[in-house]
Amino acid sequence: MSKTKRIAIYGKGGIGKSTIVSNIAAAYSEDHKVLVIGCDPKADTTRTLVGKRIPTILDIVRKKKGASSEDVLFGGYSGVRCVESGGPEPGVGCAGRGVIVAINLLEELGIFSDDLDVIIYDVLGDVVCGGFAVPLREDFADEVYIVTSGEYMALYAANNICKGIKKLKSRFGGFICNCRGIENEVDIVGRFAERVGSRIVGIIPRSQLVQKSEIEAKTVLEKFPDSEQAELYRKLADSIYQNREFVIPQPLDADEFEEFFHEYFNN
Repeated sequence: MSKTKRIAIYGKGGIGKSTIVSNIAAAYSEDHKVLVIGCDPKADTTRTLVGKRIPTILDIVRKKKGASSEDVLFGGYSGVRCVESGGPEPGVGCAGRGVIVAINLLEELGIFSDDLDVIIYDVLGDVVCGGFAVPLREDFADEVYIVTSGEYMALYAANNICKGIKKLKSRFGGFICNCRGIENEVDIVGRFAERVGSRIVGIIPRSQLVQKSEIEAKTVLEKFPDSEQAELYRKLADSIYQNREFVIPQPLDADEFEEFFHEYFNN
């Protein structure tokens, strides 16, 4: 296993993966050399680290042959190195192809050979598309975490991701509960985690500091470094870094998933 901590963060679109990734990357940067690879075609993972949107690898290779590391790698907050894979124009092409092209190019350029302590992949949705499964399938990531809330569709996507993780026999470190403020949310996610044989590794409450920071294209750790919210991101980053408990999840089938929600809300 590489000495570099290589982490893949999955979850449904809009669940807050990019916020989690950018803030834990900022937390790691206080003591480590960090690379963040945005694998979402929206290409917004690194915006709050760099302070603006950066050109994507797909955009760069369309315009220039023989792209260099200087073309695709951008410096962000506290020295975090940032890359965005990008995607096709809306309605055209395969979004997962951007991930494949990006990782292949980064490997060719020797980016993964640098003296990195932590690499974080921010990956869209579930593992239905082969392109989005690349970080796990091709062994570019050693462990995977799922960001979810207690909402039905977030957990539905999380369960689908667990199916992909099981199929790929990847090391699953647990769930990150990114709260939306619904009733008994942590309990819902905790019970679901138990049902699939895993656990919650971190809880991030809803906070206006996130929105205030993102308006200025900053992480919470940069904008409000002494806040309780920033400390929670540091705690989550440490929990992931120190984690040694990994499982192959046992996802629920369709009927079991529906029964889980019916049982919970009828009790």
